[in-house]
Amino acid sequence: MGALDDILAGVREDLALRQEQVPLQLLKERVQHVDDALDPMPVLRGPGVAVIAEVKRASPSKGALAEIGDPAWLAGEYAAGGAAAISVLTEGRRFSGSLDDLVRVRRAVEVPVLRKDFIVTAYQLFEARAAGADLVLLIVAALTDDELICLVERAVSIGLTPLVEVHSPEEVSRAVDAGARIIGVNARNLQTLEVDPTTFARTAPLIPDGIVRVAESGVRGPHDVIELARSGADVVLVGEALVTGRDPRTGVADLVAAGAHPALHKS
Repeated sequence: MGALDDILAGVREDLALRQEQVPLQLLKERVQHVDDALDPMPVLRGPGVAVIAEVKRASPSKGALAEIGDPAWLAGEYAAGGAAAISVLTEGRRFSGSLDDLVRVRRAVEVPVLRKDFIVTAYQLFEARAAGADLVLLIVAALTDDELICLVERAVSIGLTPLVEVHSPEEVSRAVDAGARIIGVNARNLQTLEVDPTTFARTAPLIPDGIVRVAESGVRGPHDVIELARSGADVVLVGEALVTGRDPRTGVADLVAAGAHPALHKS
């Protein structure tokens, strides 16, 4: 069993418990009382390379990364540094996250918020929207074609914008066929947890024009942003480098500045 399979097994166990505690109908009722979701597309399609900054306490590959006592404060620093959106890891077993983190972040910032988790059922989409998420991660490798199509459609129907994650050319085709408007290329192999820095450059050209291209994993600093931009990145998603750095606001600002370099202006 690879790392992704192991993570998904735990996700399904935890999901079953939450479904017993909070029925789907109750979640649907909660969704009716949250503010409308923000549309992330204008800022992600804007000039330069946008930065999605991540609230990330731990990872399966590195273990504990940072003590984040106040995710709302961290998100506020990210936003002040110019982050276009905030990603919040909500998976508990391997990433030490929670939906409560997302709720707190949503209350603290005015930029779009992404629920980053291992989504396998529509129940989790309603959880995300009820907690105030504007975007939701859908991982192609974790879903069948039918599941992916259904989750993309359901997400859109309740106001969420799906960020569809791929790792290979074949997965790009599946994401496009499912109707993805934002495709994230993750340089980390989710079964081995190894990062291949060449993944984005090899995969991004296969993503059709008009679809937002997001580079995920392995972004350590401004130089990486510039290199990824030259390979076609519209957005970078950065977690580990920011939560382990000394100053999250300055860290984001440096990435944003690199993405705004005149030589990288989108046509």
